[in-house]
Amino acid sequence: MKNINPMEIKGVLLDYGGVLAEEGFREGLKALAVENGLSPDDFFETATDAVYESGYVVGASEELAYWDLLRDETGIRGSDEHFRKQILDRFVLRSWMIQVVRSLKKIGAKVAILSDQTQWLDELDARDGFFREFDAVFNSFHLGRGKRDPKIFSEVAAELGIEPAQLVFVDDNRGHVERARSQGLNAILFTDRESFLAQLRELGLLP
Repeated sequence: MKNINPMEIKGVLLDYGGVLAEEGFREGLKALAVENGLSPDDFFETATDAVYESGYVVGASEELAYWDLLRDETGIRGSDEHFRKQILDRFVLRSWMIQVVRSLKKIGAKVAILSDQTQWLDELDARDGFFREFDAVFNSFHLGRGKRDPKIFSEVAAELGIEPAQLVFVDDNRGHVERARSQGLNAILFTDRESFLAQLRELGLLP
């Protein structure tokens, strides 16, 4: 990451699954693959593409269409309710991340979520009550577009009233991180707690 004056940072934009919470989508899908005797990695790749191809992740179709497409493409068996439970139960909010959010807000930074998610994110908030911690929540399901579209990053920055160069974006997906950087944001690839916290300290955002 380029050298940044901490005083220039006005906001932090966080992914949900894999950053704010354990990655339930990936781990749930891999569990479904094992149940059905399929390669977890291959199934996850197919299922990830399908959530975009079906239009579900951008609110262009319903959940039923996603599961039906996945059944057609992979032959998995089971009920929609079982499939979703395998995923949603694995989204476990990281309490230490909520403490980071609160620390960032104490120094005056705007903190928001940007997630490629479905209505599941609303259901997860109803379960865990985390939206209240954030200044804004941007969910692809409601936006009608996701992080595969690079323009979403500069548009979200504008919505927050922050210049891209004054915004830090954090995601565990390398492609999303690279697209954010292409739009002028400062982006961190989340890999683990220790290195993430170290990078925030380097930016002067944590003591």
